[in-house]
Amino acid sequence: MAPTSTRTLWKGAITFGLVHIPIALHSATEESDVDFDWLDRRTMDPVGYKRINKRTGREIDSKDVVKGVEHGKGNYVVLSAEEIAEAFPRTTQTIEIEAFVDLGEVPFVYLERPYYTAPINKGEKVYALLREALTDTGKAGLAKVVIHSKQHLAVLVPMGPVLVLNLLRWGGEIRSWADLDLPPQSKSALKPAELKMAKQLIDGMSGAWSAEKYRDSFHEAITKLVEAKAKAGKTETVEPLEEAPESQGAEVIDLTELLRRSLKGGGDAKAPARKAAARKAPAKKSAARKAPAAKSRARRAA
Repeated sequence: MAPTSTRTLWKGAITFGLVHIPIALHSATEESDVDFDWLDRRTMDPVGYKRINKRTGREIDSKDVVKGVEHGKGNYVVLSAEEIAEAFPRTTQTIEIEAFVDLGEVPFVYLERPYYTAPINKGEKVYALLREALTDTGKAGLAKVVIHSKQHLAVLVPMGPVLVLNLLRWGGEIRSWADLDLPPQSKSALKPAELKMAKQLIDGMSGAWSAEKYRDSFHEAITKLVEAKAKAGKTETVEPLEEAPESQGAEVIDLTELLRRSLKGGGDAKAPARKAAARKAPAKKSAARKAPAAKSRARRAA
């Protein structure tokens, strides 16, 4: 497993009935993707991100960018930042459990992102009470929670000593399998001998679950290659880019923060820029590093 993250992402409370459990939210995962930066092979300059008008090919200023939702072919409804802000769900800082369901009833396809919860402000006893009650009953708490101005459906599940909050996809986000060419759920078309051999094969390959047995071999191979080439002195120096002067009206945005805010449904795109300006220079370098990864993913999707 990766090291524990003690950084608090969110503070609030688990509530159901009159029960109130103050908790802090911590990341339960660590990304292991390899981030390939894009560089100009001629100068070793980073290849960055620009706002480009797709028709003219010209770069445009952030103040001229508006958000529109397509409504019919070629027709867009433009929404102001104020209109979008009004539609955001109210932040309550609570994980509101609405029902308890059998853990086995939650399909894996709905699971999206796990977080660890930990008790704060003397909430240890009631936290342990809920954890043990869920463990004994085989239940999970189905809840709603607002994180970073976005409402999520979530399930609260006991896992050893911790209560895991796993964000779920909404029902409308899961595609139907009705139009797929799938064989019927019936054993009548299967030969008993074939089914018996399949079960024997599964039984012979069965074992205890251990996440440590399975590693990202591509990430490990690239990491070893990078370390070997760096040790051999085969590196290139990339000079940091200078920030454009304010008189030109340019705005330097930390793309990492912008992408993260966009994925979470954030509104004000300038907020990350203001935060980035208050940080030291490495924050700007992070922006250059993440932008190419986003482009690479976009190319693969295309």
